[in-house]
Order: sequence, then C-alpha cells, then structure tokens
Amino acid sequence: MKLKKENILIVDDNYDMLELLQRHLKTFHFHTYKASSVSEAIEVLKSSKIDLIITDLQMPEINGIELIKYAEEHFPSIPKLVITGFPSVDTAINAVKSGAIDYLSKPFTRDELRKAIDNYLNNKQEIKSETIENQSNSENFSMGIVGNSEEHYQLIDVIKRVKDNRVTVLIEGESGTGKELIARAIHYQGLFANNPFITVNCGGIPETLLESELFGYVKGAFTGANETKKGLFHAAEGGTIFLDEIGNASLAVQSRLLRVLQEKEITMVGALIAEKIEVRIISATNSNLQNMIKNGTFREDLYYRLNVVNIETIPLRNRKADISPLLQTFIHKYEKEYNKSNITITPKALEILTRHYWPGNVRELENMVQRLIILCDHEIDVSLIPNQLKYKQPDDDFSLKPLSEIEKAYILKVLAAVHNNKTKAAEILQIDRKTLRQKLL
Repeated sequence: MKLKKENILIVDDNYDMLELLQRHLKTFHFHTYKASSVSEAIEVLKSSKIDLIITDLQMPEINGIELIKYAEEHFPSIPKLVITGFPSVDTAINAVKSGAIDYLSKPFTRDELRKAIDNYLNNKQEIKSETIENQSNSENFSMGIVGNSEEHYQLIDVIKRVKDNRVTVLIEGESGTGKELIARAIHYQGLFANNPFITVNCGGIPETLLESELFGYVKGAFTGANETKKGLFHAAEGGTIFLDEIGNASLAVQSRLLRVLQEKEITMVGALIAEKIEVRIISATNSNLQNMIKNGTFREDLYYRLNVVNIETIPLRNRKADISPLLQTFIHKYEKEYNKSNITITPKALEILTRHYWPGNVRELENMVQRLIILCDHEIDVSLIPNQLKYKQPDDDFSLKPLSEIEKAYILKVLAAVHNNKTKAAEILQIDRKTLRQKLL
C-alpha cells in the first residue's frame, strides 16, 4: 500500500469500533475523520476532502443507507464501503443500490479491511471518470428527466420555478411516470441541494408505525419505546421530505401532517412540547385524492395544504414524442451494465415500441429495454419484441367493437404487462381487485 495520506471518513455509533478502525487505518498510513452519526458525517463531508467513506448501517436516528444515498447524490466520486454486523442478501442489495461499492461483515480482520480499502481506492479514478460522463449525459437531458414533448418542457419549466423555495408540491399521476424523479430534481437542482432529501413510502410502512417513523417518539411513549428516537422529519431538517403514496396515510397521520404545514412544527409521539422545523414537503400519489375526500378517507384541508403547486405527470401513451429519447437513454444505460456497445434499433422496432400503449409507463419501457439489450447482439429488431407488443392496441379499431370488449382487451394487456399481477393491474387501472375480476368475466 502506498504511504499517501488519503483521507478516510469512518462512521459508527459504537465508540469501540471507531477506535479500532482508526488504529487500523493509522497503521495503513491513512488520515482519518470520525463521526458517530450521519449528521456529523455530513458536516465532515461538507468541510473536508474525503477519499473514502466507511460507514456502519445500523445507527440511531438516521441509518447508514441514508448517508450513502446522500453521498452518492452530492459526492458521487467518493467510494463508499459499508460495514455491518447483520449481513444478508437484502442488506447487500440495498447498500449497493444506494451507491455503496460493497460491504464488509463484522467481525473482520485487519487484513480483510486493508484488502477492501485497497480495492476501492484503486478503483476510485475509474469511478470518478464514469461519474463525470454520467453527469454530462444527465445535463443534456434537463436534470435527468428525459423527453422531447411539449409536456416535457412544461414540466422542466415548473421545476425551475419551484426549486429555489420551500413551496409545498403535490405530484399526481399513474405508477411509473417518474414522480420521485421529479421530486429529486426539484430538490437537487435548487438552493437546498446540500441539505437532506428523505424519501418516505407511506404505502410501504405499516399504518401503526408510520406516525412514529415520521415524527419520532419519546422513551415510554408506547410498549417497546425503550429510548427516544427522532423521526424522518428530523432527518429532513433544512431539506426536503418526499411523501410517496400520500393517499395511504391514515387519518391520524394526516391530522399531524396538517399541523406541520400550518404551524411549521412537529410533536414526537408521547411528547408534550412541539418543535419548530424547517422542511419542504413534496407529496406524490397515484390515487384520486378528490374521490378519497368524497369517501371520507382523505382530509380536504390537508389536500389543499399539500396542493399549493400541482404537478400532474402525463402517461407515456399521451406523450409519444418522449419515447424515442427515453429509448436511447435506456439503451445507453444498459449497454454499460451488460458490457455491450453500439446497440442500434431498427425503424420497424422503433415504430412498434412507439405505438405501444405502455400501461406501466416509463418503468415498463425501461424494463422492456433492459430485456431487449440482454437478448440482442448489436441490433434490436422486431423478432426480439414480445408478441403482445406487436398486436394492435385496444383502441386501434374501437368503433368496430362493443365498449365491454375494448375494456376487457385493455385490461388483459395491462395484466400481461405486469405478469398477471392482479393487485398491480388494479392499481394501474385505478380500480379494486373485485371490479377487475368482474370486468374479466
């Protein structure tokens, strides 16, 4: 190993582990920075030149995955090594997807640590070069949102207008239309880009836990609350919290969110005193909130508070001009992933893909391109495209069929696109599973 004084940031809430790592790194002739929390680590990153991050995953308040995501957004050229005492396949996948190069399981030896650091620092220059290229490509596509339609440029204009203030934004649209991508563009292209961006999937957290996850809780607030824990709103202080699938929030959580928007303060579960907080709220939903208001499952006053600026994502089928640039972007992306180059697409194949209805929107298109890149050698032609995409769309000859037949044909196409997942199909069609079954009879 070279005797160069590389700067390594080590992050762990366990003091003994920090000391052990620091001792090892000193014997390797590295200069170390220590942080016992994610917030401390972010301050170090902002003020110091760091060559490698080594972070634990399991930490109080904010976990190591959020630090990796933050560093990946703001310092993409810095390699990130995860250490964890709870190794699993899910842990590895989550860490790598968030931006980590790999992870090291506790307990590890001094030699294992040294070998891991050598690998990551040797690859740093290659990673940096690839990042610069990706950033350049992203700039050509207006903050990473790809398109060439009038709707695309209108969307970019709205993002530019709201990015530098803390106005509340509600993004509505079908699944797969890029709602989180829009939220990230608003945050990372604006004045608060150096502050946290916290994503909360309101549909992915059990209703009984969502309230405490968002607002935190004090020790003794409920059975199992053995210590005070800050919530995701604390983690987003000064930045943006993105509430995805806001329609799934319970009425109790909605009531608390209303207070956050009205009073700019939060109250931890079990606490008596409210705390002032400065956070921009961006929400997203593929549900019809107006119908939910009529049904009494969503608060009307909260809706108008969330909906100061409304962004409605347009389904891909209604912006055909975006399909070609999206195709080229995804082809370029998966060429790199699967070590291929100079992939072309025939005019007929492009015509079929442009004609397709894309019920799963951009997400479905990306998955299709990934499949085609895997199957092709140097050219994507009609023979590689699945048969269901080659058939006429349900609305091609709508005037010649009863409405029920057109509807059923479309539902079957949606089911085919989501591999017969009826729950997902019902979500895309914005109907319940019972209605879906009835329409297929």
